[in-house]
Amino acid sequence: MEAFVLTDYELTALQLSLKVAFTAVVASLPVGIACAWALARGRFLGKSLLDGLVHLPLVLPPVVVGYLLLVVMGRQGVVGAYLYDWFGISFGFSWRGAVLAVSVVAFPLLVRSIRLALESVDPKLEQAARTLGAGPAKVFLTITLPLMLPGILTGTVLAFARALGEFGATITFVSNIPGETQTLPLAMFSFIETPGAETQAGRLCVIAVVIALLSLVVSEWLARAARRRLGA
Repeated sequence: MEAFVLTDYELTALQLSLKVAFTAVVASLPVGIACAWALARGRFLGKSLLDGLVHLPLVLPPVVVGYLLLVVMGRQGVVGAYLYDWFGISFGFSWRGAVLAVSVVAFPLLVRSIRLALESVDPKLEQAARTLGAGPAKVFLTITLPLMLPGILTGTVLAFARALGEFGATITFVSNIPGETQTLPLAMFSFIETPGAETQAGRLCVIAVVIALLSLVVSEWLARAARRRLGA
């Protein structure tokens, strides 16, 4: 049993991972819904480019994503320098930077799930609501959003699981600082590099597998529950 008792060092990494992943998903959700709506329903110049940019983190090596974030959002970056000079906001080497890194990597999964759910919504239902006098906002809140709910739930949980497991972009952008940017995968990497720390690495590996499996199960359960409720 002692092999599964977390030390303060490991517990800190786990708590930071949960904090970073939760913050990333909450911050990304409104933007993800807007992007999914634009890609599913929008008709505008540059739609293909937006689609490519949204899904680019899926095909880019995570280290490349982290490097691009460093160039753009680092303290000396193209955008990051202005944020620091004008507002005192810095993403580099802080947990906020970890949130940004995992948000970018997990964002495509969130958008894709919501987009697929939105594309399955019958436009005739929305048109019928409009003919009865409902405005665009009311149609979205009372018709479209509830029908999108299974996709939103699925995308949220999958994005959360992906954020928990992110490694390459995080370590490249914000380094591996215990208590500040060292999430669960980074702590496991540190143990792997440390001679005699196989037990700690294996313990974190088990935790990561359990969290990922639970996320997939919960995602499927929530999606089914939402579909049953809508069907009722």
